Amino acid sequence: MQLKWTAVALAALTLVACGKKEEAAAPAATPAPTASAPAPAAPPAGETIVVKIGHVGPTSGAIAHLGKDNELGAKMAIEDLNAKGVKIGDKTAKFELLAEDDAGDPKQGTAVAQKLVDSKVNGVVGHLNSGTTIPASKLYSDAGIPQISPSATNPKYTRQGFKTTFRVVADDTQLGGTLGKYAVETLKGKNIAVIDDRTAYGQGVAEEFEKAAKAAGATIVGHEFTTDKSTDFNAILTKLKGAKPDILFFGGMDAVGGPMLKQIKQLGMPVKFMGGDGLCTGELAKLAGDAIGEEVVYCAEAGGVDGDFKTKLDAWKTKFKEKNNVEVQIYAPYVYDAVQVLVAAMEKAKSSDPAVYLPEVGKIEYDGLTGPIKFDERGDIKNGALTLYTYKGGARTQIAVVR
Repeated sequence: MQLKWTAVALAALTLVACGKKEEAAAPAATPAPTASAPAPAAPPAGETIVVKIGHVGPTSGAIAHLGKDNELGAKMAIEDLNAKGVKIGDKTAKFELLAEDDAGDPKQGTAVAQKLVDSKVNGVVGHLNSGTTIPASKLYSDAGIPQISPSATNPKYTRQGFKTTFRVVADDTQLGGTLGKYAVETLKGKNIAVIDDRTAYGQGVAEEFEKAAKAAGATIVGHEFTTDKSTDFNAILTKLKGAKPDILFFGGMDAVGGPMLKQIKQLGMPVKFMGGDGLCTGELAKLAGDAIGEEVVYCAEAGGVDGDFKTKLDAWKTKFKEKNNVEVQIYAPYVYDAVQVLVAAMEKAKSSDPAVYLPEVGKIEYDGLTGPIKFDERGDIKNGALTLYTYKGGARTQIAVVR
């Protein structure tokens, strides 16, 4: 008994010397909580994580109205997600938008892409133009960051072998091809002239249009070139006028197409004027003035909704105008959906880590404002729609949605 008491006493002295409370030496029915190694701490209830979504578009320069339209779509998506209180795994996500301006310039596009990579964004929506989207996609791919373009239509974007590239609109193969067929079969074009602005977008859509128009039986009487910053087209238009085309297709954006229409009218060229989605904006009528004419211009948007989705999209467009005091130009709803798709993939993967949730982007099935969104093995939207338009009374007027 004496030896047992001495051992206890020695243990007590040792605990005191180590800075423990003397009570720890006293016999107790229940062991102290600190007697065993603590279990790993569970995340505190209500823990919030920050999820950064990058957006890039030309918010300065000639097509800033389109870039700002896209950025407003991204802002509305972020606001709605934060109001909803999205859970990713067991954590509440707080979404932040990192918006950058690429001015529609490939060099600036790669610079801001690197900035977003360095900022460790969780995903990117953008860019607007194919010419900036394609070079930037290599940087996002190298960093393993999912990228969804809401508007880049050049087929090359999703055909580089990158696992990170997706788009929520149809590509130029569908866009230019549909317009070429429409030019011949519906507008009865026989002699067709083409102009493109030599950008990745303009050249791509013009080439696809030309192939489809030829296949439908048209004769291409001339193909001229300009730039995305040109304002004087008299030389190339005069040359084409001599070939007597009945349709003139322009591969480029509305900022160039509007002034070109004015000069076509000044030269007295009796042509139908056609273009892709870059031309097909609400702003074109303002840029062209009275040269917009009545059912003179025909174009297509690389997207479109029908059925029940039309009611849903129209309601959102009303909300957009009330909030931002401007009409939707063209692709803001597609930006909104692209942000939502990234987040839906994060929710499914229970992680905002790009490496973890990237596979879920490719498998997504999401009903957005712009219709059902699913991607094929390249990252292109499945069963993508196109919307054909003309202009009447100075306003863009829908003709049909085709798939």
